[in-house]
Amino acid sequence: MSKESVAALLAQMQGTESPVADERIKAIINRIISDLFNTIEDFDITPSEFWTALNFLGNSGQEYGLIAAGLGFERLLDIRLDEEEAAAGITGGTPRTIEGPLYVAGAPESVGFARLDKDGEIGEPLVMEGVVRDEAGNPLKNALVEVWHANHLGNYSHFDPSQEPFNLRRSIRTDDNGRYCFRSVLPVGYSVPPGGATDVILKKLGRHGHRPAHIHFFVTAEGQRKLTTQINIDGDPYLWDDFAFATRDGLVPAVKKESDPEVIKKYEMNGPFSHIEFNFDLHADRKDLIGTEVTRARAQA
Repeated sequence: MSKESVAALLAQMQGTESPVADERIKAIINRIISDLFNTIEDFDITPSEFWTALNFLGNSGQEYGLIAAGLGFERLLDIRLDEEEAAAGITGGTPRTIEGPLYVAGAPESVGFARLDKDGEIGEPLVMEGVVRDEAGNPLKNALVEVWHANHLGNYSHFDPSQEPFNLRRSIRTDDNGRYCFRSVLPVGYSVPPGGATDVILKKLGRHGHRPAHIHFFVTAEGQRKLTTQINIDGDPYLWDDFAFATRDGLVPAVKKESDPEVIKKYEMNGPFSHIEFNFDLHADRKDLIGTEVTRARAQA
């Protein structure tokens, strides 16, 4: 098949179209079809290869979010937002990074402090705390810090039925001084499901599917652009080799090992623990920029 034949088929298809309510969507679909048609032609893709790929995607189940992260699409969207903000003169602030597919809405909410783990949770005890601030460095009272992370096996509650609902997930409103604090355990890194759709694609590309240990956050406050980010745990072997490309400078805080009895008593811990101090710096909302509240399918408890 020639390029001329591809162009003729595209023209025939588009010739059957009429005006629609959303011409932008029509234009995007037509561009995707055109690019895929030309990919099929350029690589001489056989019918069996085409249907194998289509069936593979159809059978990927809940792994679309992992595939989007692993193939760099989520990171690309973040880069586009970063560049738009930079062009508008917005600099500094806490870097954004990918959301991933494992957020669950509705985590229990508290003010100032939350405990994410339960008694007996396996893992090194952790206290993480800090301040949510605006562009001028002023603390933001009543900001919402949503936090979630994996357990010692790299699994997330809700998706892992062995865990209690909302284990290692909480929503924290900052106090009068803009502070948040939570107690949990240090998460570990994990890999995509072995033999799953994402694993298959990555192996075809000669890539691994490992993520370094990390903690996810949504941070929102009135009049501020929503921040979607995560911090990574320093020292993880995959810290700068994340299959989802989510590690960024400014998102690898120091992990301090606390063993002083007075500090242990102050934080009401039972023994030595890891301590992370991390502030979230937000940007003022801008009506002339793409919004940072992303519409996508998310799990509901």
